[in-house]
Amino acid sequence: MGCLASKPADNGGNRRRPGNIGEVSVYVPGLRIPKPVDFSLTLGDHLSKNIVERLSALRTRIIVMAGQEGPTITRTRRKTATQHGGSTLADLQQALEDYLPVLLGLVKDGNQLQHKVQFAWINQEDDLEETAMSNAWYEVLSVLHLMAMLSLSQANLLLLPRTSADGYQPKVSEESRRASIDIFVKAAGYLDCAVRHVLPQLPVEFRRNLPVDLAEGVLRALCLQALGQGVDIQLGMAIDSTKATLAVKRRLACEMVKYWQQAQDNIMNLPLSNGWGEKHRLFVKWKYIEAKAAAYYYHGLILDEGNTEKSHGMAVAALQAADEYFKESKKACEAFNSAPPLSRNPPLFGTMKYLSEKIPKDASSKVRINRDLYSFEKIVETAPTLPDFALALKPDEFQLPAVDPSWNEENIVNRGQVVAPKQLKSDQR
Repeated sequence: MGCLASKPADNGGNRRRPGNIGEVSVYVPGLRIPKPVDFSLTLGDHLSKNIVERLSALRTRIIVMAGQEGPTITRTRRKTATQHGGSTLADLQQALEDYLPVLLGLVKDGNQLQHKVQFAWINQEDDLEETAMSNAWYEVLSVLHLMAMLSLSQANLLLLPRTSADGYQPKVSEESRRASIDIFVKAAGYLDCAVRHVLPQLPVEFRRNLPVDLAEGVLRALCLQALGQGVDIQLGMAIDSTKATLAVKRRLACEMVKYWQQAQDNIMNLPLSNGWGEKHRLFVKWKYIEAKAAAYYYHGLILDEGNTEKSHGMAVAALQAADEYFKESKKACEAFNSAPPLSRNPPLFGTMKYLSEKIPKDASSKVRINRDLYSFEKIVETAPTLPDFALALKPDEFQLPAVDPSWNEENIVNRGQVVAPKQLKSDQR
C-alpha cells in the first residue's frame, strides 16, 4: 500500500514565505512545490531507461521552475514575460500538462508501480512543512492542485487594474474580465476532477493523512471560490451593461452568495491555522460578506418597485442589511490584508466599485423617503430572505488525459527478464 512521511515545520527548511504579497484580487494560498525524486533508484529495475528518463526530466523541469517562481509568483507582477519570451505561469502550466500523461502510466489499470516511488511536496497551508507519500495518485492530486493554483494566479494578474492609455484611473479591460471567467472555470475544473476522480483512488488512511492543502474541504472551497469570483466578474459586467435588468443582477448576486457560503462551509472546520491557511479563511469570510451586501442591495431595489407598504418596508430592511454587510465587509477586508503575509487591495473596479458608491447612498435615501411615507415601526424589520437560485456557472469538465503512448510499448523488466505488465501483476499477487 505504500507509506507516508511528513516533516514538521521549522524555522528554516524549504518553505519560503513572502512577508508581503502585494495587490490581491484573487487569493492564491501559496504554491506547493515538489521535491526531487530518484526515479532510476525505484523504477530502474522495472521500467525501460526511456520511460525513467522521461519521468525524471519532466518532473525536474517542474521542480526547477516551481522552485524559482514559487516564493515570488504570488506577489504582484504586472509583467510576466520570461527571458525566453512567453509567460512564466503558462510555461509552468505547460510543464505540468506535459508531465501528467506520462505520470498516469504509473497508475494505469492498477499498476503496482504506483507504490514504488515516494513523492514529496512542500506544503503551504498545513503546519507540516512537507508531506511524502508512496502513491502515484498523491502525485496526480498534487499536480492538479498546482495547475489550479497557477490558473488562479493568472486570473489575479488579469484582474489587477492597469493605467489606461487615455491616462485616466487604472481599470480592468473587458477583454481581461472575460478571459478571467474562462480561467476561473478552468481552475474549478481541475479541482472538481481532483475531488471526484483522484481523491477516491487514494486509500482511506492516505486521505486522512493528506496535508490540509489537499484536504477535500479545501479543494472544494477553492473550486467554489473560483466559481464565486467568476460570477462576481459576470455581475460587474452586467452592471456596466445597459441591457442587464435588475432581475439579472439580483440573480447573479444571490448565486455569488451561495458559492461563497458553500466555500466557507467547506473550510470552517479545517485546521487552517498558519499564515497562508488563516489568510485563506479570512479571504472567504470577506468575500462571503461582500456578496451578501450585493445580493441584499439588488433584492432591496426590486422589492422597492412594489406598490405596497409591506414591499417598501421589506425593501428598506434589505437595503439596510446591504449597508450593514457593506460596512462589515470593509472590516473583514482589513482583517484579511493585515493577516500575514500582508496584502493590499488594488484600485476598485467592477461590482464593488459601483456598490461602494451606491449602497450607502441608496440605503440612506430609501430609509428617509419611506420614513416620511410610513410609520417608522413598520419599516424597521428583519431583512427579508434572499431568493434561492440554481447555480449556473459550472466547473470546466476537465478529464485526466490519456496515458502517454510510450507506455503502450513499454515492457517491464522483472528479475532480469522482460515480461508484460499483466504478467508482473500476477507474479506480485
